[in-house]
Amino acid sequence: MAGLKSLKKTRRIQIIVLAFVALAISTGLIGYALKDGINYYRSPTEVLAEPPSENEVFRMGGLVADGTLTRGQGETITFSVTDGAAVVPVAYSGVLPDLFGENQGMIGTGTYVDGTFQATEILAKHDEDYMPKEVLDSLKESGVYVEPTS
Repeated sequence: MAGLKSLKKTRRIQIIVLAFVALAISTGLIGYALKDGINYYRSPTEVLAEPPSENEVFRMGGLVADGTLTRGQGETITFSVTDGAAVVPVAYSGVLPDLFGENQGMIGTGTYVDGTFQATEILAKHDEDYMPKEVLDSLKESGVYVEPTS
């Protein structure tokens, strides 16, 4: 009888160890899969204070600075994004969203190369009143945005 009990105990320990190994492997695979999908948000002030490495993909947002939107030769468009405290130049090749314009909120995904944010994707607000939460928070932090009083 004693041999049967130790066999059950050994089997139970093997199953627990196997479950932990499977959990560790699946956690590692999930982390690896999400590694490229996570893009951190930075305001223009944060980008200038601690410039990210040239190969780091991140999101940056703010207001398109007035008088900076220029459409270059071909598809390249340049403009500057501000959070009221800092201004970062942006270069983007592609089609801009319909509601994109100066003094409007935007978020871009891209890299920071040689002092310019090289955007691979630009998102603009959905309608007249919408502002992305991250942009709104950074504008409030820098004192640029004041809640409208009704």
